[in-house]
Amino acid sequence: MTTEPTRTPFRIGVVPGVTLSKWSRLWEERRPETPLAFVPLADTDAVPALDDARGDDRVDMVLARLPIEVEGLSVIRLYDERAVVVVPKDHAVTAAGLEDEVEAAAFDDEHRHDLDPSLSLADAVAVVATGAGVAVMPQSLARLHARKEVTYRYVADLPPTTIALVWPEGELTDDLDDFIGVVRGRTARSSRSRRRDEPEQEATARKGSAPDPRGAKPKRTPPKGRGPQRGTGRSRPRRGR
Repeated sequence: MTTEPTRTPFRIGVVPGVTLSKWSRLWEERRPETPLAFVPLADTDAVPALDDARGDDRVDMVLARLPIEVEGLSVIRLYDERAVVVVPKDHAVTAAGLEDEVEAAAFDDEHRHDLDPSLSLADAVAVVATGAGVAVMPQSLARLHARKEVTYRYVADLPPTTIALVWPEGELTDDLDDFIGVVRGRTARSSRSRRRDEPEQEATARKGSAPDPRGAKPKRTPPKGRGPQRGTGRSRPRRGR
């Protein structure tokens, strides 16, 4: 009994906080023959993971958190994440409801542990849990690093961060195109139809005649078998009076 070879997985690098369940489910429905491998990456490793020099550790695309250095990359912005401040549960900002917003001035005098380069965000939240200081981060990361001693509130006057789909510029395989379709909400049929129609459209374009560069219309040859036309210089004989 022979076993069919397993196709190489399509590898997607993923930064912390990105939720994948819906996209992975759609991919499995549309492309069951191609396994999808999600590779966890730190934010700083997202773009380097696209480098061919990584060999087997290279990923085909990444779901990255902007800003990144975009030179040589194709980038599709997917969605924004609101900024929140993580605080101890007895902090003054918790007077606002969970869905309410606070101003950054409300914790301006606090030590912000997310700005400490020696701490990861998980470590920053752990320090906040001791009752010392605060940490600002995207909401998805506050949920990821949640602890029972802390809570968070939206910050009205801090900009959101953005999650984007990123891949090397100039590359667009069927796998890449299908995953773009998944995250952008294209139907499976529309993705296949577009690829099927492209060769036909190119062939039609090649068959068409090139336009006259001067913009002049082609001359029309008068039909044969007709008598003299107006403007030929020949006159019709007059009838006698």
